[in-house]
Amino acid sequence: MNSSSFLAGVDLPALAPFIALAGTAVVVLLTATFTRRHGVLLTLTVAGFAGTLASVAVLAGITGRRATFLFSVDDYALYYIGLLVILGAAVALLSHAYLEHTESRRADYYVLLLLATLGAMVLVASTHFASLLLGLEILSVSLYGLIAYPPARPTATEAGLKYLVLAAATAAFTLMGMAFVYAASGTMNLGDLSTFAGTATGWSQILYIGGLILLLTGIGFKLAVVPFHLWTPDVYQGAPAPVTAFVATVSKGAVFALLLRYVDQLDPDGGGPLAIALTVIAFASMVAGNLLALLQENVKRLLAYSSISHLGYLLVALLAGGAAGRTAVAFYLAAYTLTMMTAFGIVTFLSGREGESETLQTYRGLGRRRPWVAGAFTITLLSLAGIPVTAGFIGKFFLIRAGAGEARWALVVTLALASAVGLFYYLRVIVTMYGTVFPRTSVTAHSPVGPHPPVITYSGGRLAATVLAVLTATLLALGLYPNLLLRLIERATSALG
Repeated sequence: MNSSSFLAGVDLPALAPFIALAGTAVVVLLTATFTRRHGVLLTLTVAGFAGTLASVAVLAGITGRRATFLFSVDDYALYYIGLLVILGAAVALLSHAYLEHTESRRADYYVLLLLATLGAMVLVASTHFASLLLGLEILSVSLYGLIAYPPARPTATEAGLKYLVLAAATAAFTLMGMAFVYAASGTMNLGDLSTFAGTATGWSQILYIGGLILLLTGIGFKLAVVPFHLWTPDVYQGAPAPVTAFVATVSKGAVFALLLRYVDQLDPDGGGPLAIALTVIAFASMVAGNLLALLQENVKRLLAYSSISHLGYLLVALLAGGAAGRTAVAFYLAAYTLTMMTAFGIVTFLSGREGESETLQTYRGLGRRRPWVAGAFTITLLSLAGIPVTAGFIGKFFLIRAGAGEARWALVVTLALASAVGLFYYLRVIVTMYGTVFPRTSVTAHSPVGPHPPVITYSGGRLAATVLAVLTATLLALGLYPNLLLRLIERATSALG
């Protein structure tokens, strides 16, 4: 394909969201050579996110746009691009006060944040193995730097190295899986695989199944589902709190949106090897994630294991398939990512020069010290638990309805029981926040903690407080009135057929 024929098939207006965000990263990088003022860098970053969201709103009125043979900017892609951009902007705003207290070099952080979001956007619009790999690598390479930021923080450096080694290894699995699938099918266009998958026989079928297993390894690592979850608690704990929020929301949300788009093409009969593997992973993730979270004294590790279980919940609706399953996944992904953003945003808000508010003991008495923060965290944890009047409740209702509609009773019962287990450790955090008595077993004559929780000077900031207030209100609004979001989701998921 020569350059003229390639450009003839490019719809530049459809690429506006990608161009806007990539251009913002360049502008922030160039601006940093003239000024290091934090407010300027943050303003440019947020303006870039806002411009990208505006371009999504303009494109939403035009259906069926295919930017190139690598990207499809349909309503489905636009819905998730809009969600990812909102989450990316929230991370940038929450990072402001955090970076003011922890690091003097900030331009590189915002550039990496913009590029990581760009990689996530590429994933949700991908229709080809080439764009899929491009999106994964843009996202992964940016995360290497973000997780290890700032370089003076030993735990962040360790977390970055762990993520680097494991992500590089899984990238090799992903590439080999693509090679196997291409060797068997003769195509790298994901939309053409459904025809081949339904007719493959003999060695081509064996090669195709082997490729799917390798591809699932790469995707499973990004989603941190069992058995690809071992990196999650260490990276969540070691990375800076706002970066952990990004990994838990933008990164996972983009990869799951990609999986939802193409699971039908990769396994059209719904009962093949991919469906069987995803069923086993769903069971294991729901059970292991909740049981391991019961043992945690570190809030970031607790949320890490919790996130594993929530990805298992999402797999229930994905396996159910159909319009109900796609709607359930899209709504729950929005509810889950907004909830996790709020949770890690509160951890970020309560962090300061002395360190991050990670352990349960630092939250003891928070209901008296910072009642509004404790209230917001309570709503967040109740949403994760799926308690009524929160977004999490509506999301779990749709998940269960989708699973029950396709008679996947074993998965539905496991989801319900696992959610009951999860309620215990969420309530444990809530009780700790409103408790006043320090446990006797935790205090000894030689305890470095003493009879009171460690004191951390909160970085806080009005900007972060405003973001948290908006996020918390959104969780309640979606729990009380989900119809507006559901209308957007129904339009978006209709693009999948």
